[in-house]
Order: sequence, then C-alpha cells, then structure tokens
Amino acid sequence: VLIKISDTGPGIREEDIKNIFDPFFTTKPVGEGTGLGLSVCQSLVQEHHGEIEVRSSLGNGTAFIIKFPKYKESETGE
Repeated sequence: VLIKISDTGPGIREEDIKNIFDPFFTTKPVGEGTGLGLSVCQSLVQEHHGEIEVRSSLGNGTAFIIKFPKYKESETGE
C-alpha cells in the first residue's frame, strides 16, 4: 500500500529534512510547537512494518510517501 501526501507550500530546507523525524525537532518559535508530530507518525508507520520518506523542493512543496507491505494472513488464521 502506498500513500502519498503532498502540498505546494514553501518546501523544507535540506538541513531540516535530515532532522524532521527527530523527537522535539521543530522550526517553529519556542512555545509554538512540540516537534512530536512527525516523530510519532514515523513510529506508527514503523510499528506496522512500513516506511515513511520525505521529498521536498524549496518553493515547490513537499511530499511524504508512506509504504506498507502487503498483508499476509498467518497460516494459523490469526
């Protein structure tokens, strides 16, 4: 399963992309963001054996691509 979420906003700076999934990382002023959103998203995706990646271009927007493996029923039916 592939989910793509994109926008046409200002994009994310290259130096910020490498940190955006870190807990408490935010580009917002102090007191205006916790920096937990993308960290929590990444944890949830990984708990379901998925992957999340980001592609961004300054001035052209950002896309988050989430990939989940195909579900296979266990042989015991559980």
